[in-house]
Amino acid sequence: MAEKLLMTALSPTMEEGTIVSWSKKVGDTIASGDAICEVETDKATMDYEAAQEGVLLKIIVNDGASAKVGDAIGIIGEEGEDIDGLVKEIETGAKTEKKAEEKTEDKAVESKASDTEKEDDSPKDRDDISASTGSGDRVKASPLARKLADEKGLDLSAISGSGPGGRIVKRDLESAAAAGRGGGAPERGVKAHGAAAGADESIPVTGKRAVIARRLAESKFSAPHYYLKLSAEMQTVIEARNALNASRRGDKVSFNAFMIKFAAEALKRHPDVNASWQGDNIVRFGSIDIGLAVDLGGGLITPIVRNCGAKGVEQIDAELQELIEKVSKGSLKPEEYTGATFTISNLGSFGVEEFTAIINPPGAAILALGETKKQPVVRGDDEIAIVPVMKMTLSCDHRVIDGAVGARFLAELKSLMENPYRLLF
Repeated sequence: MAEKLLMTALSPTMEEGTIVSWSKKVGDTIASGDAICEVETDKATMDYEAAQEGVLLKIIVNDGASAKVGDAIGIIGEEGEDIDGLVKEIETGAKTEKKAEEKTEDKAVESKASDTEKEDDSPKDRDDISASTGSGDRVKASPLARKLADEKGLDLSAISGSGPGGRIVKRDLESAAAAGRGGGAPERGVKAHGAAAGADESIPVTGKRAVIARRLAESKFSAPHYYLKLSAEMQTVIEARNALNASRRGDKVSFNAFMIKFAAEALKRHPDVNASWQGDNIVRFGSIDIGLAVDLGGGLITPIVRNCGAKGVEQIDAELQELIEKVSKGSLKPEEYTGATFTISNLGSFGVEEFTAIINPPGAAILALGETKKQPVVRGDDEIAIVPVMKMTLSCDHRVIDGAVGARFLAELKSLMENPYRLLF
């Protein structure tokens, strides 16, 4: 019996996936566990493995298109099986969902308009909104359609409405924009030295960017952030790294591996920072799992080195390099980038001197590292020395980490970096 192939959640935070490419084509036989297509999730590109067996009878979501978790992306069954009824069911469900979404959007815009516009009490701004034309005529349009027309620079009088009583609705605006009707949006910008300014570009929000936006917005506005800043002298760290790399054959140990090790040791001494707010309780993690923010080009991902407190800097570096290679290939598994108990973000290589970072849940703190630069420092004997200095900013969730706790942790980290021998005791 034919059944739907449903988009499944390939990562804990995935709500929608984009089909990168189908590995199977219509008519191919599929066995349970076969990779039938590649799906771009919010974090990586992963294989979709079939849980059913049969013949791929139809592809619903083509290459480059997206589907929500639970939506049908294809149909599998026996060769020659009649699937017209199942296809109709899927199409009907999609249309119903789209109409519901449009209705919700219209209501949201109408509600916002009624709250913010003074003229809402006048007849022209009730259910069937009328827009004025150049000739003084009125055109019925929904609030959302009117808003979209303003944004796209479209003339409502040149668009036919498909809503009740000829009312112009969202789909009419979308059709008009696609067909080039309703006039073009006015050119923005000014000419500089005789050259026209570039046109605006609309960039679709990808699955990764959408999830990054949602998760960080939730973190920023649900967790009360505060920030602690401190500068550390880096000469000893630089010398220690140079000495280690001079004794090695092959690749050099990265600076980030050293910072993960120092942070892990500081967390061992201050476990209240290695914690998470869980609503009814605070979880103090037994393992120190540190994530490093890595730029993908289309968004950040945080590969995690697990149990850093029990590992040396070389082992941390080896695991970190393996994870970063997986990031570049898009093959990082969900368990390798979710659940960091502490996070480090390093923008020093870009010349950024200092910055604040947004906490990466479920952790309660994130450490932002700036560029190491030579600066004059006044010693205890009032002598001035020129030494390499790095600025660090610790973002803390005040629900979990009090100011004094965060300050003690950051001071400990600075002390360990300036006196690495303290790692021995």
